[in-house]
Amino acid sequence: MPVSDLTVSFVQSATQWHDPAANRATLTAHIAEISVPTDLIVLPEMFSTGFTMAAADWAEPVEGPTLAWMRELAAERDAVVTGSVITHDEGHYYNRLLWVRPDGTYSHYDKRHLFRMAGEHEVYTAGQQRLVEEWRGWRICPLVCYDLRFPVWSRNDQQQPYDLLLYVANWPAARRTAWITLLRARAIENLAYTMGVNCVGLDLNGQPYDGDSALLDMKGEYLVEVGNQETGITRTLRRADLEAYRCRFPALLDADEFELRTSGELVKL
Repeated sequence: MPVSDLTVSFVQSATQWHDPAANRATLTAHIAEISVPTDLIVLPEMFSTGFTMAAADWAEPVEGPTLAWMRELAAERDAVVTGSVITHDEGHYYNRLLWVRPDGTYSHYDKRHLFRMAGEHEVYTAGQQRLVEEWRGWRICPLVCYDLRFPVWSRNDQQQPYDLLLYVANWPAARRTAWITLLRARAIENLAYTMGVNCVGLDLNGQPYDGDSALLDMKGEYLVEVGNQETGITRTLRRADLEAYRCRFPALLDADEFELRTSGELVKL
């Protein structure tokens, strides 16, 4: 049976600093405006708190209230809901992306590349395993913000191939050129649909966020490009277009093989 198309949605919103209940309420209202069935709903990085180093004050337990909210939403919309949440797990704090399915089960990915310029590496523990999820016939690789700068970690390889690469982010306006450029580069080099979901507004530190959330095809061409407004967007990814382009331009067959090691240990992608 042919694999069907995939309908994806994302929400670009302003985050209320250190106010999980208010952020969940805001996102609930935005998601309610999605008027068509969708398979996947993507939210920004640390969407319940803003990008904060106050993990000791705002981290949730593994089975916390934001996970419960995501489960309710996934069941209601019959869609996977994903985004990252500060999580306290076995004595460590993680910037943890949750991948929540309609049946209430979930997977997680802990952000691998921690943003040292904000001291994130001093507060949070880095993840060691990449996540590639299969959902309704599509293979999807979700990553977090600063991971975008590291093409090896994002690499579409034969061991863990994917069709859609996505990044949830709190990416500041000061580095928007890098955001725009690297999203296009990741789409082109990995021959995959690529989505970047950012936030807008000012955080409590006065850091502005311009959004620029986007959805690109496997050629690096924009399917959706939004500015700095709060918005929810839904689009359908065409499987036939992806397969046809990969057939015409099978560059991944010529990719170099490599092994990734960190701290002396082999990391399997």
